[in-house]
Amino acid sequence: MKQWVSILIIAATYVGTVVGAGFATGKEIVTFFSVNGAFGAIGIAISGFLFILAGTKIMVISARIQAYSYQDLNTYLFGNKLGKVVNSFIFVIVVCITSVMLSGAGAVFHEQIGLPFQLGVVVTLLFSYTVLLKGLKGIYAINSYIVPLMIIFSLFVAGSLFDLYPQEFLKHMIPDHFPDSLSWTVSPLAYASFNLMTAQVVLVPLGKEIRDERILRWGGFLGGLVLFLILLGGHFSLSVFPETFPYEIPMAEIVKSFGTFIHILFLFIIYGEIFNSVVGNVFGIARQIETVFNFRYHHGVVLILFAVFLISQVGYGRLLSTLYPLFGYLGLVLLICLLAKKLPAR
Repeated sequence: MKQWVSILIIAATYVGTVVGAGFATGKEIVTFFSVNGAFGAIGIAISGFLFILAGTKIMVISARIQAYSYQDLNTYLFGNKLGKVVNSFIFVIVVCITSVMLSGAGAVFHEQIGLPFQLGVVVTLLFSYTVLLKGLKGIYAINSYIVPLMIIFSLFVAGSLFDLYPQEFLKHMIPDHFPDSLSWTVSPLAYASFNLMTAQVVLVPLGKEIRDERILRWGGFLGGLVLFLILLGGHFSLSVFPETFPYEIPMAEIVKSFGTFIHILFLFIIYGEIFNSVVGNVFGIARQIETVFNFRYHHGVVLILFAVFLISQVGYGRLLSTLYPLFGYLGLVLLICLLAKKLPAR
């Protein structure tokens, strides 16, 4: 029983790290999958497979080499010299992506509640700092509540829309023509590589903290499977209403039709997921700074929170649509190296 609790915690932490602002709002799903119509579902299946395979491998390698932060993992994958370049690259990416998450929190406050953008940003920073002082225990606590709610809600929305619009759902399950562009074949690889690259900051410490490979493998499998299911549910839900694609938070526009209570519940969940990703990313970066520059952990937390606050001022939609695809394609190199690398000896 205790093992299954650990497996569920790992799976929830994995899901919570990947499901951030772009995922929960639906903006990522639109950008990488839904614009490709029915072929988006095929892309999601490819991404789901990679989440299971590569996510599990990151944790198992980290457990075997006792990696303290993603620096140790990338040094193992690429060697000392190239590993430093990769770590610097990932550091910049995670800082930028965390800024997107923080900006997403501001967008929720402004676009959906009518409160100032900056209020959402500042409130999220203060909450994040409080949780980050508790380390991994704080991250576990958030995921144990937010991730199950996100799963239930995603399935509820998809199931309800399928009941109301079965023909629209089926239309997006079976392709009726082959797309002119082959971008749908690259999108799932870019999406998975981008998310796995940023998820390193949490998956590596998980591998070190929980050394039982059976637990890590089952946790990685379950986490990847859940990511696949909620991605698929989100894709089908959004595809029924393509007019929502231009919105900053397209999923919220769909949920509004379910009534005020469901809409408020969705905003609570989406904010929780954004908050969860901010906390997980800052935690991983702070551990990296602690290792490289011999900073105290809480000093690193303050420094990173200040940096992401400054970058978040660019705006959520502009940051996401520009940075995510670019980082995804660059991260393909990391994904290929990770999959090609043999596991170290036990």
